Amino acid sequence: MKNRIRATAAFAAAVLALSACGGGGAESGTPGSSATLHIVGFAVPEQANKAIAAEWNKTDAGKGVKFQTSYGASGDQSRAVVAGLKADYVHYSVSSDVTRLVDAGLVAKEWNAGPNKGIVSSSIVVLAVREGNPKNIQGWDDLVKPGIQIVTPNPASSGAARWNALAAWGHIAANGGTDAQATDFVTKLFGNVVALPGSGRDATTAFLGGTGDVLLAYENEAILATQAGEKFDWVVPNTTILIENPGAILTNADPKAKEWLDFVLSKDGQRQFALKGFRPIIEGVDTKGVEGAKDPDNPFPAPQKLLTVSKDFESWSALSKKFFDEKEGIIVKIIAASGKAK
Repeated sequence: MKNRIRATAAFAAAVLALSACGGGGAESGTPGSSATLHIVGFAVPEQANKAIAAEWNKTDAGKGVKFQTSYGASGDQSRAVVAGLKADYVHYSVSSDVTRLVDAGLVAKEWNAGPNKGIVSSSIVVLAVREGNPKNIQGWDDLVKPGIQIVTPNPASSGAARWNALAAWGHIAANGGTDAQATDFVTKLFGNVVALPGSGRDATTAFLGGTGDVLLAYENEAILATQAGEKFDWVVPNTTILIENPGAILTNADPKAKEWLDFVLSKDGQRQFALKGFRPIIEGVDTKGVEGAKDPDNPFPAPQKLLTVSKDFESWSALSKKFFDEKEGIIVKIIAASGKAK
């Protein structure tokens, strides 16, 4: 237990150190700033957004702009904005969390009409394992073996959890399996889950604290934790999914929010994402020198089979109903039957 506490504390301290270097936190900017942007996002990209903010503050457009930020589980953060949490710009794990704001009249219906389709950051699902991979985890099929203990966040609150579940489903469905076979596989997988934390960041912290044999995680979370000095390995499964995280400006946002989003989508902004382990969403971004990656100068190798929402799951609207509907969703039913949801 003491070792777990020390490991978790070390990761937290290292991330705080990264935050201090990145800037762009709740009180970033120069004295006398005329604008304060309120950013509300899911927990995972916090360090990247701080680094982007620090770079933007060096430009004429971003000079003097301050930030107030709130980070947590994606679904929780989306519901908080609907309930009144102030936001100029939101950065969520899944598009359905932006759709909730569109339905509430807080984000324009055409938020995803641009060339990036509303996506601001991307990653893939990987399998994080203990240093040296003592359980010899090589892919999805190893996760359903007896005795394997899995950590993954809870889809009820976490967008990361939804990406993980889709990747696991796609391992069967995109390789010739039926829905029944995919359901059976995912049921076995959740049968081996020993922790369902509220967010992707909480799941990482639990794993680094000693819980479980394998963590279903964003690739960028694995890279960031390695940057912070954590010792573990990760496996890119033969079949995984392209995680596409949306960002949007609210209809009543400060005018500076548009300039912020433009910078986020620029090569300079995407370079900062890359340095924190995210895969750039545009061509021509320098991805060399990514500390914590297995190969810092080739940090984002192409998976053998990369699933996407549009190609393999129709749309977020369709998959949300099929898998995550509160009453009829396949994944929701599987987790409820497992008895492991809070």
